[in-house]
Amino acid sequence: MLPNSRPDYLAGYPAELTSQIRQLIEQDKLADRLLYKYPQAHDIRTDRALHDYAQDIKARHLRNAAPLGRVCYDSKLHDLRNALGLHSRISRVQGGKLQSKRELRVASVFREMPEAFLRMIVVHELAHFKEGEHNKAFYQLCRHMEPDYHQLEFDLRVYLTHLEATGRALWATKPGGLTSPVPSPTCP
Repeated sequence: MLPNSRPDYLAGYPAELTSQIRQLIEQDKLADRLLYKYPQAHDIRTDRALHDYAQDIKARHLRNAAPLGRVCYDSKLHDLRNALGLHSRISRVQGGKLQSKRELRVASVFREMPEAFLRMIVVHELAHFKEGEHNKAFYQLCRHMEPDYHQLEFDLRVYLTHLEATGRALWATKPGGLTSPVPSPTCP
């Protein structure tokens, strides 16, 4: 995929389904449906809160996996890599031992989304700790951690399609509502 090309978030879904989504966007009805199903954004705004959130999910479902190192929102992730999340493993030599830490980065667009969408992307990235590829075992693990994983992934793709088509965020901070934190620097 070219860096400047627009992603098709609904690629791979049946044409009948994608045409229904596009029709709802044209009729300006999709936003209302998404807001009805997911009425508010979460309040996990800081990197520290995101780390605690991911750690809690990991502790419940992946107790034997390597410990989490850094977990953060990354403002450049979605724009530069067309990715919503990223997992990485960093190994360093300390003394005579090899230390390995896992990092998890989540695109900043998730700061102002429903908690269900954030949970879906965190589950996805945590599943990569055990399964490197997007195969059957990977998706079984995702469904083990989040039984509604596939529906949440589809709904997120629908929202991203709406965002791409209209440019209107549905859960953005509004005057008199939650205040946005001062943007944190990009996760180093």
